[in-house]
This record gives sequence, structure tokens and C-alpha cells, in this order.
Amino acid sequence: MTIKDMHYDFKQKLNKLDSQQYRNLRIPEIDWKLNEAQELFVKMVAKPRGNSPLGFETSQRTIDDIRELVCQHTAPINNDLVILPADYWYFLGAKSLMKKGICKDFPGIIKIRQHDDEFESSPFDSSSFEWREVNGLFTKDGLKLHTDGTFENVTIVMDYIKKLNYIHNAEDFRAGGYNLPSGISLTGSEDCILPDGTHREIVDLAVLITTGDLQIQDQFKTAKVNLNIPLK
Repeated sequence: MTIKDMHYDFKQKLNKLDSQQYRNLRIPEIDWKLNEAQELFVKMVAKPRGNSPLGFETSQRTIDDIRELVCQHTAPINNDLVILPADYWYFLGAKSLMKKGICKDFPGIIKIRQHDDEFESSPFDSSSFEWREVNGLFTKDGLKLHTDGTFENVTIVMDYIKKLNYIHNAEDFRAGGYNLPSGISLTGSEDCILPDGTHREIVDLAVLITTGDLQIQDQFKTAKVNLNIPLK
């Protein structure tokens, strides 16, 4: 579906829910709801909070749903600090190419630790060239890696989920564009890059979000607009 198709689908479903109370949402408002729904959809698939039957790579369907957002980043490591890519959103996994003496480019799995863990003081949990394990902590500056002092982290190869593009139909609004609350000016149009099979589910989520905002009382609201994805 193009963004124009998603707008049409959104209006049809919202009118079906409540044709009497439905107010004519403007294009920027519909775009905002579609983007909120798109973000929620990816979060539920990629990084659900708490216990959930969902989750990235739990089935081929979820893999296909967000495969367009999965990226790989290869970059040199300076002073054991990895600067995250500008489009970084969620961490999936990474390895460090390590160097010790004449041995180089040995891959070590990066294990993300908690800040209150005493992993570096434990002989069983500290970073190790021999065991091919490197401890890492996320900070405001990026991903901080650790060594046991006998080897060097040289290069990182990281898989991550990138940020979503802001989908919009700005060209059909008034003078052919509008500004976001942040001040960013939008013109033309931007389609959703997720697979077509996810678009109707995203629209369903957008309708659900909108009906909640508008406080529309309807049996379809509690039925979650025939949504196939549980919200909890």
C-alpha cells in the first residue's frame, strides 16, 4: 500500500466505526496517527516489554515483518567505545574483532551487561580473548566495551534495527506540504517501507489509537478493530 492507500483505508475504517461522531481529521493528523501506529507495531515485534508471545525472530512472519529495518554496522573501535549509527534504534547483536599479539581479527561475541554487574571482577564473567567473549555496556556516549587488559577490541560488526522514516502524504495537504511540531518541513510523500502485509495491521492500530483519543464508544473498539496482534 502507498501512503495514499493507507489514508483511504484509515478513513474507511474510522467511518465504519462511527460515521456519526467522526470528525474530518486533517492529513497531518492522520499521518501522525499512522506513524504512531507504525512505531508501536515495530516495538511489539522487535522489542516487546515483559513476557510476550511476540518478539523478533520468534517466527518467520515476525522476521519478514521488519526485515527492511535490520541493518549491519561495521566500524573501527576507538578506546573501546563504539559510536552508534545515526539511524540506530534497537540493538540486536554484535561481535568484536579482537587482536592479541600477532593474532588479529578473532571474533568475540559482545555480551551486554547491566551496570550493577561486577562482571569485570569475576574470573568467570570478565572479557576473554580465549573464550571469545567481550562485555559491553550502553552509555550516553555509545557502547562501551571491556577487555581483560591482554587484548584489544579493533572492529565492531553490529546488527541493529534502524529508525523508521516518517511516512506522510504532505503533497495532498493545502499548499503541498506542512511542518511537524518539531519544525521539520514536509513536502511530497513518503511510503511505509515495511512489507505490504503489515500495512493493514498498521492502519488498524492507527484507527484503534484514534478512537481511543476521540473516545468513540463502539463495539469495534473493544474488538481491537479485528487486529491480529494482541496489545498485551
